[in-house]
Amino acid sequence: MSLSPQFLDELRARTMLSTLIGRTTKLQKAGREFRACCPFHNEKSPSFYVNDDKAFYHCFGCGAHGDAIRWMTDQRGLPFMDAVKELAQAAGMEMPAMDRQSAERAERAKGLHEACADAAAWFTDQLNGLAGAEARRVLEKRGIKAETARDFGLGFAPDSRGKLKDALKEYGDPMLVESGLLISVEGKEPYDRFRGRLMIPIRDPRGRAIAFGGRIIGEGEPKYLNSPETPLFDKGRTLYNLDRAAPASRKTGRVLVVEGYMDVIALAQAGFGEAVAPLGTALTEAQLERLWRLSDVPILCFDGDSAGQKAAMRAAHRALPMLSPGRSLAFVTLPEGVDPDDLVRARGPAAFEELLRVPEPLVDRLWSHEVAAEPLDTPEQKAGLKLRLNELAQSIADKNVSVEYQAEFRRRFEALYARVREPFRPFQPTKRKPGERWKAPDPPVSDAAKSVRTGGIDRILAKAVLAGLIRHPAEIARHMEVLGSLKLADGALGRLFEAVVDLAVEDQALDSEGLLTILAKSGFDIIASDLLRADQLSCSFTQKGAEPARAREDLDEAIAILVARPEVDAALADATAALKARYSDEAFERQVSLVKEQQALDARLANLVQANEDARAFSTEGN
Repeated sequence: MSLSPQFLDELRARTMLSTLIGRTTKLQKAGREFRACCPFHNEKSPSFYVNDDKAFYHCFGCGAHGDAIRWMTDQRGLPFMDAVKELAQAAGMEMPAMDRQSAERAERAKGLHEACADAAAWFTDQLNGLAGAEARRVLEKRGIKAETARDFGLGFAPDSRGKLKDALKEYGDPMLVESGLLISVEGKEPYDRFRGRLMIPIRDPRGRAIAFGGRIIGEGEPKYLNSPETPLFDKGRTLYNLDRAAPASRKTGRVLVVEGYMDVIALAQAGFGEAVAPLGTALTEAQLERLWRLSDVPILCFDGDSAGQKAAMRAAHRALPMLSPGRSLAFVTLPEGVDPDDLVRARGPAAFEELLRVPEPLVDRLWSHEVAAEPLDTPEQKAGLKLRLNELAQSIADKNVSVEYQAEFRRRFEALYARVREPFRPFQPTKRKPGERWKAPDPPVSDAAKSVRTGGIDRILAKAVLAGLIRHPAEIARHMEVLGSLKLADGALGRLFEAVVDLAVEDQALDSEGLLTILAKSGFDIIASDLLRADQLSCSFTQKGAEPARAREDLDEAIAILVARPEVDAALADATAALKARYSDEAFERQVSLVKEQQALDARLANLVQANEDARAFSTEGN
């Protein structure tokens, strides 16, 4: 039996070397590699290294060196053919047939490689010639530079049924059909598959052209046309630009996954050479394995539209069973209607880099998707959420990771309905370390709570706080330091606020009824009564007869928000003005951070309202 180089290359590519060696040798992670005490000689400190990217092991002590097959023969002591058979069985590959057939296939594969290489060169010549003028204008319109087109081997297929066939006629029609370059229809002469298209060569990890993607020039369908599967091209195992992204990812320590060819090319031109793309299908298990050889946590940067987000979730679900300690996915969500190509052309590389700084972990994406999947108003719906989360966690084959996901989902589920809030503390601007992920509070669920976000919180919240101080005047002394510096509102409301504070300071034993009596004598009876009846913001501290400890805690929270919001608003206005005056990464990051501060305050207030509504509803049901 003869084993072709192509078969052995594929066998090595399908074998994760660290997994193979790790079955008998304890490996430790060491950056992009693994290390261990060498199994080929006795040593006390590790000098044996395994590199999955390059698919070899090496010992700096004794010089042992090899790939997966060499490991099976040298360490396991198997004959060469037995080693290949065992690895092939584990990788799900069929052993080659008889020698003559294997040799014929190898020869045919060699011919297919040469045909694809010649086709790529011919397409490039057409792009740079008279026939390619319109295709060059398309590239220019998209901002693709000539050197970028050259680096990616872009070309042009004229709108003709036979020009490529004539140019490559020495290969013969059968081989050109097998390579996917010609279409064969029974009863007709084979003709060119790609016509009137911008041509994008698809290369294997060794950089050899094995297939093509063609983008229509002008109007027409399909917009993109890929080569069919051939002896060289398995689209479920191939990632576009993997040959160029692999060395780039070793420098950056990350790999980016985008949706299409042009996204990859635009990002490479903008300095992000570590991007790859699947070929018109959802990410497969084989593609995920190849991504994990480049990075423990590949970053998926799919479009923000519905199709892009569905593709992201399909990838998330497909990756779940394959997770292992340290190996996961992360996500960057682009604005709806914007892809990476659009973003870097419109706002430059800095805007895209900003999104990549804090990608969304897989667990966050799964959680937010399931929480938003359906309403969570009834016990049955909440139980459904719990069941879906549990099923996701249990689909993970690695037991340690599965247990951690179950624990994390359980913690989040309990926190979602516990509605525990932080105790009151004076506002301090949020300080986060570079790269630290901001996490918003749980979102509100009722219409009343949602309306807080759209109605503006300052005046509404000011009235609620003032009503709370009238209901609980003893609390004023606890907050004098911040209340004394507040200008709560202008007009009658502001005067009432000043009067309430002054009266509470003069007589700290004053209760609510006594305060209202004095206010009435001072001409504030109507506005105070209206304020207490208005119930414009439903909080425990505005309700008569509320549980004192709960009202005090909620009033603390409301005052904290009231104090914090003007400071954040003012800082955001300054940051926005600075960004408009002169763009910089620091100004953009500052603006984004302050917007998130605003959203956090809004969510805290909405949570305050929702918690009171939940408590009142529970009390009503109990009665």
